Amino acid sequence: MNKCNKIFTVYTRLLKKHSLVVQSIQTGLIMGIGDLAAQTVIENKPLEKVELLRTAQFVALGTGLVGPILTAWYKFLSKTIGDTGKAAVLKKVAADQLIFAPNFIVVFITTLNMLQGKNLENVKKELSSKYKDILITNYKVWPAVQILNFYLVPLHYQVLFVQTVAVFWNAYMSWKTQQ
Repeated sequence: MNKCNKIFTVYTRLLKKHSLVVQSIQTGLIMGIGDLAAQTVIENKPLEKVELLRTAQFVALGTGLVGPILTAWYKFLSKTIGDTGKAAVLKKVAADQLIFAPNFIVVFITTLNMLQGKNLENVKKELSSKYKDILITNYKVWPAVQILNFYLVPLHYQVLFVQTVAVFWNAYMSWKTQQ
């Protein structure tokens, strides 16, 4: 067994035994990578100008909020809708995009702003100025990703798949919420 296979085997064993912890930690790390990409690639900051506190806030948000919520949401969808068939996939995507996404964007923006020390008035301004654009961009990206996720990816790898794609989404969210 080569090194990659061993790592994947250990990862899978840990994921099955400690799903919430593994999903939360990996989500935090991937969200941190997304923020670093936003700062260095989109905003063209040199490494010495990277705001490490901002990156840490994204890591904390991923570990403490996004990872646990996505893990619970995907398990809920699996349990209530099922995992097989095109109808189940379409129902999951519809629930994800019509129920989860619009509400989660509010939670995400609110929590990020609170982590950044902004007051409720500032949070309301952020939501009124950025929510619509973020939701529209969400609808351009996530339905296709979620079709693939729910159709092809086993439940215990769905958060990882989504967060891998979300490196780009997290870079966008970091950039968008910092404007």
